Amino acid sequence: MFALTPSLARVRLVFAFLALLLAACSTSTSIDRGTYVADTRYHAQNVDSRVRFLVMHYTEIDERRSIQVLTTEGVSAHYVVPDAPQIRNGEPVVWQLVPESQRAWHAGTSSWQGTTELNAASIGIENVNLGPIDTPQGRGWQPYPPAQVDALIRLSKDIVTRYAIAPTRVVGHSDIAPQRKIDPGPLFPWKQLYDAGVGAWPDAATVEHDLAGRDPHAPVDVQSLQQKLARYGYDVATDGVLDERTRRVFAAFQMHFRPADYSGHADAETDAIAQALLDKYMPTAASSATVAPDAQRGP
Repeated sequence: MFALTPSLARVRLVFAFLALLLAACSTSTSIDRGTYVADTRYHAQNVDSRVRFLVMHYTEIDERRSIQVLTTEGVSAHYVVPDAPQIRNGEPVVWQLVPESQRAWHAGTSSWQGTTELNAASIGIENVNLGPIDTPQGRGWQPYPPAQVDALIRLSKDIVTRYAIAPTRVVGHSDIAPQRKIDPGPLFPWKQLYDAGVGAWPDAATVEHDLAGRDPHAPVDVQSLQQKLARYGYDVATDGVLDERTRRVFAAFQMHFRPADYSGHADAETDAIAQALLDKYMPTAASSATVAPDAQRGP
């Protein structure tokens, strides 16, 4: 050991002070915003992400026109998935038009699980797809190509993982606005998304068990089906009246979970699918509830 000279001691003291100052700066508990200082030392526990829903759409126009409309007109979306994505470094390329931290104008007047104005609480994905194609032989639908589905699965899985979006909160535009929208249509790959870990889907065995001995097309009590869909998340009356508004809700549900028949009838198979979804994703919800238990917090 040797004794420090006064000058050497002062140098070391200065360096120690600078080290402490740098450490304090790196762990600062305040932000100087020019006209005031925000002290950030305290952190609230009752918080969650702005993003709580993922909404699927189709564009009804080609890729070039989709980008043009979504960047220059009064609508927007966070992402656009091309029908033939480019491949870069072995991975599909999607277009991001709006930062996830910001609100995009893709949902419009909407409601899901008690939350309204879904623009404020969701990420919107537009898929390049022409949607319905009317011909002399009747209405058809443009399919979603495998390359597009692969890109959509990659994007969606990343989003729901990062934001911990519940399966029942991955929805279509027609689910959240059934009175005015039908996208993403009956050919949308909901089951493929579910198989990849995105969104909800009823267990086939549960549906079959509930249908045992029943005609899938047999009519069921309208009010009971309304109540089940309201519990699941749809904005639907529960008055037992099968009017056009209720039919549109039934059709939206069927287009999502039974695309082979989305006529809007209250039938046994639709009822069994709705019950299977409730049993799987909302097993503790009271049967008389009209929305999911965690849906009443609002946006």
